[in-house]
Amino acid sequence: MEKPRVLTEEEIRQRLVELPSWELRDGWIRRTYKTPGWPHTLMLVNAVGFRAEAAFHHPDLSVSWAQVTVKLKTHSVDGITEKDFALAKEIESLAVWFPAQGGPLEGFPKKWVR
Repeated sequence: MEKPRVLTEEEIRQRLVELPSWELRDGWIRRTYKTPGWPHTLMLVNAVGFRAEAAFHHPDLSVSWAQVTVKLKTHSVDGITEKDFALAKEIESLAVWFPAQGGPLEGFPKKWVR
């Protein structure tokens, strides 16, 4: 299997327009998600873990009481590739999803992710 191509810094910055809450720092694309507390943090970590394992592409996670920081780079090439952006979009989609108002699903009573 061919190794993925490492994106240039300019390509990464252009792609981050698609993920405005993410940043490039220290060779990783990253985002910190704020949660209402520990149970929500664990749920988010588990959801991210499921998506990452299903994709067989794994982020570095930093977990604390009310936040999760997700860092992505492709370890096999020690750089950021299309794999990282694909997984970042999946993580962003699941982390910020909330039921539509007025629909049958009520959602958490507390504010979820910032």
